[in-house]
Amino acid sequence: MSPEPADQDPFDLGFDADDDFSPSTGDAWREGPSGPSAHGEPADPFADFPAARQGAKDDPYVELQAAQPAPAEARRSGGGSAPDMTAGGDALGDVSVPRISIHVFCARPDTAELIEQAAADRRMARAATTILPGGIQAAVEQYQNQPTPSLVIVESLDPAPELLAQLDRLAEVCDPGTKVMTIGSANDIALYRELMRRGVSEYLVPPLSPLQIIRSITSLYADPAAPFVGRQIAVVGARGGVGASTIAHNLAWSLAERMQAGTVLADFDLPFGTAGLDFNQDPLQGIADALGQPERLDPVLMDRMMARVTDRLSLFAAPATLEQDFEINPDAFEEVAQKIRAAAPFVVLDLPHAWSRWERKMLIGSDELIIVASPDLASLRNAKNMIDLVRQARPNDAPPRLVLNQVGVPGRPEIPAKDFGEALGLAPSLVLPFEPKAFGLAANHGQMLGEVAPKSKAAEGIDQLARLIARREPPPPQKSSLFGGLFRKK
Repeated sequence: MSPEPADQDPFDLGFDADDDFSPSTGDAWREGPSGPSAHGEPADPFADFPAARQGAKDDPYVELQAAQPAPAEARRSGGGSAPDMTAGGDALGDVSVPRISIHVFCARPDTAELIEQAAADRRMARAATTILPGGIQAAVEQYQNQPTPSLVIVESLDPAPELLAQLDRLAEVCDPGTKVMTIGSANDIALYRELMRRGVSEYLVPPLSPLQIIRSITSLYADPAAPFVGRQIAVVGARGGVGASTIAHNLAWSLAERMQAGTVLADFDLPFGTAGLDFNQDPLQGIADALGQPERLDPVLMDRMMARVTDRLSLFAAPATLEQDFEINPDAFEEVAQKIRAAAPFVVLDLPHAWSRWERKMLIGSDELIIVASPDLASLRNAKNMIDLVRQARPNDAPPRLVLNQVGVPGRPEIPAKDFGEALGLAPSLVLPFEPKAFGLAANHGQMLGEVAPKSKAAEGIDQLARLIARREPPPPQKSSLFGGLFRKK
């Protein structure tokens, strides 16, 4: 395809849809970012920008989803479904935005409000976000005499030619290390490809949600060496003695064995943790050693500290001793939890019934929060306080999951499950009956309910909870061969 005259509309590319996929026509628009374009333009002013989408240039349609509006169901649920790690659909955890500075230049009040909601999200806690009016022109004037931040987000309501001209002026005043994200009004494939060719990191088209903004930012700073970030599930009791640890341990086992997904169970109840007892494990090292040296915790050291319960389940056991005071830096808990998330698709945190700064951050920062309560007034009051706190701190997340445990104790007055849920404005995800024989048998043998009483209502309920967390059904059991027994060793 021969280049178009310079005075023609740069977006009238002059080719059919079939031509777009031919090698001879695509190469002219995909030369190196610092080289001349097919129109004989000067070197790309965004050439020095670290282009996060360089790998997509061979097929621009791979990234086109970023420039298209999300389906209505996805927008209502906050940015669509979470990414899948495997074909089975193991939903991964959300990554937090690193410690960067972000300047956002909005052209519409609605966009400014949207960015404010995103900036208040837990995933943006480490980033410093500044919201300014005026769009791209204000950004150009802002950076005439001052350095640019790590990320500049600009909004433009202008047509494509004016948008590109404004971005060219912005490139002249931007530092080489700055990433640029653009919010525009045109859902145009040619515009999207041209912006990617110029080195713009991302192009988004309204309507948008806070989570879409956040996930677009995190994708720009994703660590290519990290294969995934596991989904963090925090389990805490509304009061002591409601069986939160038992639920956490059985949930971790069900995720690993029923859902066949790699899982790590971390027992953060340092003086009184029971994970080692419940799994009949007595490891020499555990979570306390990791918290004591979080900066040294790498995959090799982590593998040495964790006890292998099954092929898919690993355990970070608590020391369960009163000989230490466990005076640990609160930031170490968050650092260790973040590193554990790189070890498995699911990380279950068994949190003690206590209240401190580190536990508050764990509750707010987890992808899933499960509050375990018994049907009594004290549990109702404490669960309501927790749910109100979490809802306020996590406006863009799903509400916590409520598990009612020990329901139906003989002779004990109880609050009905329906009334309990209505008082909290949250229907229970799971109601577990009082089954002392099954739970006692499992505890005494160092096993889980799914091993000693797989047909019990409690075991089936926890398996159902695991399916809700994993967001998929368990894989079908492998069928044994008719002739398998003939070749089995005797």
